[in-house]
Amino acid sequence: MNDQLEWVTSTRRELHRMPELGFDLLKTSEYVRKSMESFGYTVDSVAKTGWIAFKQGLLNETIAFRADMDALPVSETTHVDFASEHPGNMHACGHDGHMTMLLGLAKRLANHQTKYSIVFIFQPAEEGPGGAKIIVESGLFKKFDIKAIFGIHLYPGLPEGVIGVCEGPMMAQNGEFDITIRGVSAHGAQPHLGMDAILAQAALIQGFHSIVSRNINPLDSAVVTVGTIKGGEARNIIAQSVSLSGTIRAFNETVYSIMKERINAIVLGCEVAYGVNIHAIIRDYYPPVVNDRKLVQLVKSVYEETEIEEIAPLMISEDFSFYQQAVPGCFILLGTKNEQKGFISPLHSSNFNFDEAILLKGIEFFEKMLLNFGA
Repeated sequence: MNDQLEWVTSTRRELHRMPELGFDLLKTSEYVRKSMESFGYTVDSVAKTGWIAFKQGLLNETIAFRADMDALPVSETTHVDFASEHPGNMHACGHDGHMTMLLGLAKRLANHQTKYSIVFIFQPAEEGPGGAKIIVESGLFKKFDIKAIFGIHLYPGLPEGVIGVCEGPMMAQNGEFDITIRGVSAHGAQPHLGMDAILAQAALIQGFHSIVSRNINPLDSAVVTVGTIKGGEARNIIAQSVSLSGTIRAFNETVYSIMKERINAIVLGCEVAYGVNIHAIIRDYYPPVVNDRKLVQLVKSVYEETEIEEIAPLMISEDFSFYQQAVPGCFILLGTKNEQKGFISPLHSSNFNFDEAILLKGIEFFEKMLLNFGA
């Protein structure tokens, strides 16, 4: 066990030092490739800087395991001796740990025969724009007859080592909107000569925030958030232009569609009411993460009640959802919270950190899913 702990610790810390963004994962990708080849695997390139490795089992039916590889544009403040060596970038979402767990699984199984065949997926661009979609579109799941996929996300909202499970919708579908309002400029003392873009944006935002309270069934969950507003020229000028951006999220695709329809309707109404021109773009990003019932029951069957916790759905999003549109999938959370050790910072925080010992628990989870699948 000490050798295993030493290996996961050193591997995670090496990966932590080289955080890279999106698909631009040159150092990270090379590290993963060399590691997998050192275990005896042949790897195939996918999604620019990702890797796929296949291990033949006694059966041709295949189980897939996925780790995301990219970091975030966050300046690290942990002050650990293995801190990011790429200023402005940090593994603040635990992807260094995710890669370590999947590499650890591959290392353990390298010289062992397995019942099911295995595909190891090392995926770039989870934080955006979505490397999973590209991998699914590559035909991987048909090529290897993949029957199910499993993924893990480290999570400081759960006690260290506890596995969080959620049957059905677990994470939200998300989209982003960018809106530009163009009015007519005038002197602030003569507002009747202009068309006020700021007044229009105020009505727009008020309308958006009525969507959840008045257009969505109270039993359904949804979020509309306006995150930025930029506009106006001076305090005594009727604003000619205002831009705003935000996000929409829901667990149900029908609810998500209603939100989009209402945003577009409110935009059209404000154009007429305030005499302005409004250009709105809504970009659909990730579908909802929906865990397969049978796979969740599998997780529950191989763990004691004290080891797992039923969690409520989260409004955060994950592109693991694209895999679940192709095959049944199960995505779980692995707790990292330890107040005594100071591991309490949330995901995407510049202080996010964890004890590498929990990565052994993640490797164990993957092994248990492989050994008990189909039982």
